[in-house]
Amino acid sequence: MACGRRMPAPVCLIENDENGKLRVKKEARDILDGINEPVVVVSVVGLYRTGKSYLMNRLAGQQSGFALGNTIESKTKGIWMWCVPHPKKKGHTLVLLDTEGLGDVEKGDEKHDTWIFCLAVLLSSTLVYNSLGVIDNMALEKLHYVTELTENIRVKAEVSQDEDGSTDFMSVFPSFVWAVRDFTLQLIKEDKPITSDEYLESALELKPGYSRQIDRYNLPRRCLRNFFAVRKCFVFPRPASTQNMRRMEELTKKELDSEFLEQANTFCCYIYNNAEPKTVNGGRTITGTALGNLADVYVEAIRSGKVPCLENAVVSLAKIQNVCAVEQAMKFYMNEMLSIAQLPMHLEELSDIHKIAEKKAIEVFITTSFNDIDQIYQKELMVQYLLTNKT
Repeated sequence: MACGRRMPAPVCLIENDENGKLRVKKEARDILDGINEPVVVVSVVGLYRTGKSYLMNRLAGQQSGFALGNTIESKTKGIWMWCVPHPKKKGHTLVLLDTEGLGDVEKGDEKHDTWIFCLAVLLSSTLVYNSLGVIDNMALEKLHYVTELTENIRVKAEVSQDEDGSTDFMSVFPSFVWAVRDFTLQLIKEDKPITSDEYLESALELKPGYSRQIDRYNLPRRCLRNFFAVRKCFVFPRPASTQNMRRMEELTKKELDSEFLEQANTFCCYIYNNAEPKTVNGGRTITGTALGNLADVYVEAIRSGKVPCLENAVVSLAKIQNVCAVEQAMKFYMNEMLSIAQLPMHLEELSDIHKIAEKKAIEVFITTSFNDIDQIYQKELMVQYLLTNKT
């Protein structure tokens, strides 16, 4: 089933259980299981009370949906999901993930924030980082979660001691979009106008030299440059007056700042046109069902005290997907045989029908399984064996 039915509202995908451990919610899992088309996954992360949820509502084409708060308390808890038909890519579903605000002092658990950030990176094809003010050294230091990715995520199951663990990150990590909110500066450098992208890249320039202070300054910049191959920046002016900001969900377009609206529209168009479908190692595009399986695998690794590994996740995903593919192939084969074979009949005629049904069932398996090209022949033999023994 494709995502033909629009979700009326977001649902919680990942929450804390009664013991404070992360878990995947069954309701969200069931929704993902019903999406058998490619998914474009956009996650938003950032400090709490910075307006993350508003951007996600705009991407969903709605005024409200993801909860917006007007107090100092963090509104979103865990990771919430909204699946909508992709407005630009036919046959794709846009999966929006709104994450719990980072740095909420009431939580008192920085490791929880780290895992929320890591899950957003692991599950998305485009990661939006939302912040307030300007991109300066303080803003980059608040993004310290990116400097901890090599400690909390592994690309390969085994990495030699002399191998840089971050080498493969760029090939598997999502594209990165920095959304700077309430931006009041002019984009001018050395008396020349610059673009928002140039503003970001300028902020990520490394200091030359060697010292503890320079290393600390360069670390978050080096991580962003090394981990995220595609980087984009949008700067948004303040959307409305302080009084009106408290009722953002109710404001009409006329009540919002025109420049803010223009930037919000440009931001949405960029995401719609440039955010790629979610893939895993080897470039395999995944469906909603596979995304749900990935969420299960990553959360289970975190719950058991392990470091999520992309290579292991793909292996687990392949096993889950291929068991389902065999079941689908078997079901197709049995339905095909029952619909065509009219007993009694000659053995040769029955054998010919079996071969035709078997060939079609193998095609069903290859279409629905999690294949590596060099493994297709082995999987064909496996299905042939299963079908032969079934009969």
